[in-house]
Amino acid sequence: MSGTSLDGVDVALVDFTTAVPTLVDCYFQPYAELLKTDLITLHHPSPNELHQAQLIANQLAREYAKATLCLLQQAGVPNTQVAAIGCHGQTIRHRPELGYTIQLNNAALLAELTGIHVVSDFRARDIAAGGQGAPLVPAFHEQLLRHPLIHRVILNIGGIANVTDLSVDKATLGFDTGPGNLLLDTWISQHQGKPYDKDGTWAASGKVMPELLEKLSNEAYFHVAPPKSTGRDLFNLAWLESYLNGSERPADVQATLLALTGDSIAKAVKSYCTSAEEIYVCGGGAHNKQLITHLQRALPNCQILKSDTLGIDADWMEAMAFAWLAQQSMQLHPSNLPAVTGARHAVVLGSISPA
Repeated sequence: MSGTSLDGVDVALVDFTTAVPTLVDCYFQPYAELLKTDLITLHHPSPNELHQAQLIANQLAREYAKATLCLLQQAGVPNTQVAAIGCHGQTIRHRPELGYTIQLNNAALLAELTGIHVVSDFRARDIAAGGQGAPLVPAFHEQLLRHPLIHRVILNIGGIANVTDLSVDKATLGFDTGPGNLLLDTWISQHQGKPYDKDGTWAASGKVMPELLEKLSNEAYFHVAPPKSTGRDLFNLAWLESYLNGSERPADVQATLLALTGDSIAKAVKSYCTSAEEIYVCGGGAHNKQLITHLQRALPNCQILKSDTLGIDADWMEAMAFAWLAQQSMQLHPSNLPAVTGARHAVVLGSISPA
């Protein structure tokens, strides 16, 4: 998994022979700064972008292969014991309203370099069936984390935040609530040269700007009913700067962005996950103490815990989910949830590149 945060590659080795999937081992490989810059550039039209996109897709495949082989060496597992790699690829465009999404990868090269079957391009088939192509992880949450008596919500705070509503008596619902860490990371990177705001400490040093928060919160996306999904196409630095006049204290902007993330998540839970009792958080934002405190204040009737409590490491939930999605694809089992994505019907996700 390599997500909207552009921090690097998460690789999870997952055993599905047990009743509950087991995380055998895991490995993280950070992106080089130049690769991050090139990927951000590709989010917007630029000269010779088709050529550049293909070159970077090849580079990503090599990064994915290196990370995979490092993990297998670390775990002492030969590639012959791995059924398949589920590779999300790196999203550079997500425009389901126009009928497409682009995740950069060269699955054939990845299969060639690792000697392992590769399942990729998971989102396209759902979009072809009229869906958003996202979020896809709620199907994994439903399979693994639903409780017969307790109304749970699984909250993933990556670059974009999304929720999975596991109601006791309703079908699973899931959607992107809006920015998660994306704007927070972008802003602190620009002003302090840090990749993220550890524990939300910088945000805590600032003061929320009510007028700015109101303007940001009026973005139309927040008021659209699910199914819906979003990404850097909407929430990016240019979007944020269009609301600034340049006189703001950077720490106050950071505090306001944290409030935007927290408030948009809380509003989504209150509006669409009514009567939720437990919220289990995963993704990088699970470690942002200031953000979790904000959420707990906004949602006092919910118990908020890391997904580790349920036996799924908060940092590895998404990578494990794409291993599961790959398994579903290899067995030709549908794995989208039409109620989540808005697709007309269930479909088998992904394209298979044999080793």
